[in-house]
Amino acid sequence: MRTEQSRGGLKACQVEVTEASVGQRLDNFLRGQLKGVPKTHIYRIIRKGEVRVNKGRIKPDYKLQLGDFVRIPPVRVSEQGEQPKINKGLALSLENAILYEDDQLMVINKPSGLAVHGGSGLQFGLIEALRKIRPEQRMLELVHRLDRDTSGCVMVAKKRGMLKFLHEALRGDSVHKYYKALVVGRWPNRKKQVDASLQKNVLKSGERMVTVSAEGKKSKTLFQVCSSYPGYTLVEAKPITGRTHQIRVHCRHAGFPIVGDEKYGDETTNKAMKQLGFKRLFLHAERLEIPQPNVEQPLVITAPLDRELVSVLRQLEQK
Repeated sequence: MRTEQSRGGLKACQVEVTEASVGQRLDNFLRGQLKGVPKTHIYRIIRKGEVRVNKGRIKPDYKLQLGDFVRIPPVRVSEQGEQPKINKGLALSLENAILYEDDQLMVINKPSGLAVHGGSGLQFGLIEALRKIRPEQRMLELVHRLDRDTSGCVMVAKKRGMLKFLHEALRGDSVHKYYKALVVGRWPNRKKQVDASLQKNVLKSGERMVTVSAEGKKSKTLFQVCSSYPGYTLVEAKPITGRTHQIRVHCRHAGFPIVGDEKYGDETTNKAMKQLGFKRLFLHAERLEIPQPNVEQPLVITAPLDRELVSVLRQLEQK
């Protein structure tokens, strides 16, 4: 690392990319270098050209290469804002939610309502909370994402090599994800898949909406009926592709919106469910089948349905 000109006593620096950071996205690399700096500010300095790679302007999703030189501009302490404070209750619940952990990988059962990362007005998310309660851990990076309202299995890499390995596995379709979703209506046993291209749109408010469109990206989800209830069906969903809101939009497109989905669901059903005390999205990442380096058998991790999900199923059984 070497420093450049100063700004108000702070100095820009040039950081050479080592093997530990090869393949990492530039924005994620900067979040590690500028701990505590809001993500919005990191994107701002990239957009303004203050961050350079090999003296050239660069995009946030650039994958770092061995020997690259990253210019990191000076960032004032005042720009960093207050560090998020994690209360003891949340810290304990997250520790108890860890389903699997070794020296390279952690799989955690994320609660519904907690975003996987901060930003868009959120001071912190799952990954920031984990970094706060595990300050001794040199690296913790999300391998993939779940929607804020979706609960269940999330992979967090503890080593750069594992992060790269799992990203390649995700691209190669060798990581298998299985979700449980309660949908409105009687899903036919014969309906085994939804194959509908999806297009992501950003509204003026900044909200993301996904629609079925021939101009979108090819998307495919496999479905299997698990249980039927009066007016509802519990299905297992296995996404073959990994598009934003894929399962939620595919369920709606098939005519069976997910219970509790405020964005793509059925408003009347959601109101009725709230009267029963159910106020969340019934979508749960229940199982992961994860390949392991130099091991033939995959690692299988299961996150059981939480009390709230089990409770609503029991209420439906009694109807």
